[in-house]
Amino acid sequence: MFRLRLVPEKTNIKFMKGRFAGLAVSAFLSIASIFLFFYPGLNYGIDFKGGILMEVRLPQAADFGALRGQIGGLNLGEVALQEFGSSRDVLIRLERQGTSDEAQNAAAQKVRSELTSTYPGTEVRRVEVVGGKVSAELFQSGLLAVFLALGGIAIYIWFRFEWMFALAALVTLLLDITKMIGFFAVTQLPFGLTAVAAILTIIGYSINDKVVVYDRMRENLRKYKSMPLRELIDLSINETLSRTIFTSMTTFLAMIPLAFMGGEAVEVFAMGMLFGIVIGTSSSIFIAAPLVLLTGEKWLRQKKAAEAAEKAAAQRP
Repeated sequence: MFRLRLVPEKTNIKFMKGRFAGLAVSAFLSIASIFLFFYPGLNYGIDFKGGILMEVRLPQAADFGALRGQIGGLNLGEVALQEFGSSRDVLIRLERQGTSDEAQNAAAQKVRSELTSTYPGTEVRRVEVVGGKVSAELFQSGLLAVFLALGGIAIYIWFRFEWMFALAALVTLLLDITKMIGFFAVTQLPFGLTAVAAILTIIGYSINDKVVVYDRMRENLRKYKSMPLRELIDLSINETLSRTIFTSMTTFLAMIPLAFMGGEAVEVFAMGMLFGIVIGTSSSIFIAAPLVLLTGEKWLRQKKAAEAAEKAAAQRP
């Protein structure tokens, strides 16, 4: 029976030989991403820069493709549509129009007129203007969610493994996040709560992959007590490589249809996930593992020396 193998069952790749190159490339990309954050900057979505929120009920089930085209033709900038309750209820978000209340009211009236003329019987239930204060609160809440996720993960890794694993995981996740920010700055995809959701999902996905490698490292530390840490890390990565590649490929392939055929509603999330999967998978091998080697080799040697001294002291008469 024919079986497709993207990765051989047993590999012996010396990943740690390229640890300095991997760390250098990662540092370069993260620094570049920081500069991109300031210029050209992020294309903040309605959630973070304010806008108009309209809740409407159509006389029939909403056709989001047609609605997006009609409202987009009014030249009001970014438009976001979301099903709200039943299939007839739609939540419409428009970017802020100028600075005056008159401009906001005029834009809302344009949308109202377009919908009522195309779909007689349309009911506009609510019109709200999301101001700068609300947008700032949403942005702060998004940042808080990211930092709480990082803190919780660091505590979990610290208690489950050793401090060097927690430090390596935290630094790697911070580098992953900066690269995600750089991706949104380069692509100019709308950066709102959906983008934050993509970043939080990638944090969870990335740490899950690292925990698998860390578990194998811990098992091998007990199994091969005299093996140098550099060789042990290479062994652990090679033993989990096929699992890592297959998991990443499966998730990546599942995201492709959403990214290119899912429409604007999921495009930001799916595109962020595609980039994040590549970054999260590669960082487990080329960043997290070398950081464990750099921070843990000296500590491991000291631990082994202390254990040997205790064993020798116990054998003395």
